[in-house]
Amino acid sequence: MAILISNEAARRIFLARQGLSASPSCAMSKADLLNLITNLGFVQLDSIATVERAHHQIIFSRNQTYKRQHLTDLLEKDRALFEHWTHDASILPSAFYPYWKHRFRRREPVILERWRRWQGEGFDAAFEETYRRIAENGPVMSRDMKAEGHQSGGWWNWHPSKTALEYLWHTGKLAVAGRVNFQKVYDLAERVIPAEHHDKEVHHDEFVDWACRQALARLGFATSGEISAFFDIISPQEARQWIATHREELCEVSLASSDGGKDRISYAFEGFAVDAEAEIAPPNRIRVLSPFDPLLRNRARTERLFGFYYRIEVFVPEPKRQYGYYVFPLLEGDRLIGRMDMKAERKGGTLDVRRLWLEKGVRPSSGRLAKLDAELNRLAKFTGVESVRYLDGWLE
Repeated sequence: MAILISNEAARRIFLARQGLSASPSCAMSKADLLNLITNLGFVQLDSIATVERAHHQIIFSRNQTYKRQHLTDLLEKDRALFEHWTHDASILPSAFYPYWKHRFRRREPVILERWRRWQGEGFDAAFEETYRRIAENGPVMSRDMKAEGHQSGGWWNWHPSKTALEYLWHTGKLAVAGRVNFQKVYDLAERVIPAEHHDKEVHHDEFVDWACRQALARLGFATSGEISAFFDIISPQEARQWIATHREELCEVSLASSDGGKDRISYAFEGFAVDAEAEIAPPNRIRVLSPFDPLLRNRARTERLFGFYYRIEVFVPEPKRQYGYYVFPLLEGDRLIGRMDMKAERKGGTLDVRRLWLEKGVRPSSGRLAKLDAELNRLAKFTGVESVRYLDGWLE
C-alpha cells in the first residue's frame, strides 16, 4: 500500500534534500562547500551575470557565508570538483568521474553524428592535431587555437579547433583545468582529474545502480522519469528496469499535488522517514533563487509540488515574454511566493529592482516586503554593489 504524503510534507522533504532547510547563515568552510555540492549532486554553471552567475547564486541562496575562492580552489587546486554535463554544464564531485565515463562513451557516437550534420563532412579533421598540441605543449584556451582569419560569431560558427576542444571535452579526452574570465582552459583529462577517480572503472550494472540510487536519495521520492532525468546519464528504460528489479528496497509513495489532487505514484527507499523530514521547517526568510536552481530543474515537478509555473524566457522573443529576460523566483519558507525582475548595475553600484510579481493569494505586507528588502541587501553585498534601488512601478 502506498504511503500517503501531504503536499506540505512533500515540499518540505524536497527542500530538505535540496539543501534549503538548513540555516543560510551558519559558517561554511571549504570542506562544507564540497559536502553541499556532493549532497546536491551538481551545481549548474551559467555565464549570464544579470545579477550573479548561476553557480554562485545557487550556493549563496543555501549559505550566505559562501566564499567564491573556496569553489575555485576545489576546482582548480584540490581537484575535488570537475566540470562536465548533466542536463547542462555543471560542477560535479570528482568522485563521480568514473560514472561519467559511461556518459562519455554513450555520447561519443551521438555527438559525432549530430555535429557532422551541423558542421559538415570532415569537421573532425582537427581533432587529432588539437589533442596532440595539448599533450605536447600543455593547457590551452579556445582563443589560443583560433584559425587565423576565421570569424566566429558564437557556438553556431565555431572554428575547427574550438569544435575539436569541445568534442574532446564532451567525450572525456580533455577536462577543464580552470577558467580565465569564464573562458575554459582545457588540458588532458588525466592531468586534471585525480588518478584515483580518472583510472577507476565501473561496469554497466554498477553504473546504472549508482545513478538511480544517487538520484533517488537527492529527490527523496521520484518517478522513473524523474530518476533518469536527474543526472541525465541513464535512459528512462534503465530507470524503470532498476525500479522493477529493486522493488524489495522501495516503497510506493502517493503525493498530494499543489491543487489538492493526487499526484502520480512515486518511489522512495524503504524506511522513508516521512514524519522526520516533513517536520523540518525551512527558514522563514525570503531567498532569491537562481533561474537555474536545482529546485527548479524539473519544471513539471516544481509545478506539481509548489503550484509555481516557471519558465526561463532568455530565448523567448521580447514581445512574447510573460515576465522578462531573466526573472528570479522567490522562496519564502516552504513556498515559492513570486518572481522578480532585477539587474546589478555595477557601474552605478546598485541592484536595480524593476518589477515584483507575487503569486495569487500572496500579499505584499509590510513584514514580507521588509524581509525581501533584507534579502536583497544581502544579495547586493554578495554581488559587489553598494545598495538596492527600487525603480518606479516595481510594485504594482
